Amino acid sequence: MARLYDLIIIGSGPAGLAAAIYAQRARIDTLVIEKEMMSGGQVVNTYEVDNYPGLKGINGFDMAVKFRSHAEELGAVFTEEQVTGVEREGDRYVVKCAGHDYQTRTVILASGASHRKLGVPGEEELTGKGVSYCATCDGAFFRNKTAAVVGGGDVAVEDAIFLARMCEKVYVVHRRDELRAAKSLQEKLLSLSNVEMVWNTTVEQINGTDTVESLTVKNKITGRQDTLETNGVFIAVGITPCSEAFRGLAEQDGQGYIKAGEDCCTSSPGVFAAGDVRTKMLRQIITAAADGANAVTSVERYLLGQ
Repeated sequence: MARLYDLIIIGSGPAGLAAAIYAQRARIDTLVIEKEMMSGGQVVNTYEVDNYPGLKGINGFDMAVKFRSHAEELGAVFTEEQVTGVEREGDRYVVKCAGHDYQTRTVILASGASHRKLGVPGEEELTGKGVSYCATCDGAFFRNKTAAVVGGGDVAVEDAIFLARMCEKVYVVHRRDELRAAKSLQEKLLSLSNVEMVWNTTVEQINGTDTVESLTVKNKITGRQDTLETNGVFIAVGITPCSEAFRGLAEQDGQGYIKAGEDCCTSSPGVFAAGDVRTKMLRQIITAAADGANAVTSVERYLLGQ
């Protein structure tokens, strides 16, 4: 007979790892399923984390290692699998993976989110050939070259600051006339002499044969189209929840985020959502970690009531 876990955590970013830590402390029989070789989620690709209390200036890779090590030192068990779906069978859930099925009384969905795409011509064809969604991963390829960043939030501005350290020139293309990023980040970006802001502008097409050569951009106010010569383009226009595998399991909003409050309870008893995949005001490392703690507290209440 297949083993029945008390809890399966799907995903091991900050939310999943915090949940693993709290589950171990609560002595809940838990399995963590992670599709990637390394835990951490989007944190792994963050050049510098400057707002997590007590760990100022730590890079994302080191933070991910610390989180995972903490969970493992407490005895958390991990397996590397791609979850394809979760189904309810009586009073338990079956987590379906490419290689195995796992049975559990409760599930924490902490699958995170992925980078949103622009959806313009040339993007798919030139991904990995100058189109990137991770400046810290690919920025070194553009040393002493020109790069463009598309977006206006924290990630876009952080990417542009990072690239400005090595690139000859960095364009920041934003569809509005002001940035949405934190004021401290904006001040740092706008002080850099090799950064040029391209306001009220959208990317219409990414051009190039074997590699990115230029962007076709359009000014939203004048309607004028221009060409920006660039060797690479880094797209940072938001995220999309990784929730497709859970469609029908728990209620989602129009964007695919799983509906859950601060207690992380979803519309399905025994199913909880934590981190970037759930509906929430602020998606940050610290709020994801808090979700992990709250989700396990709700799991404990649920298991006690069974």
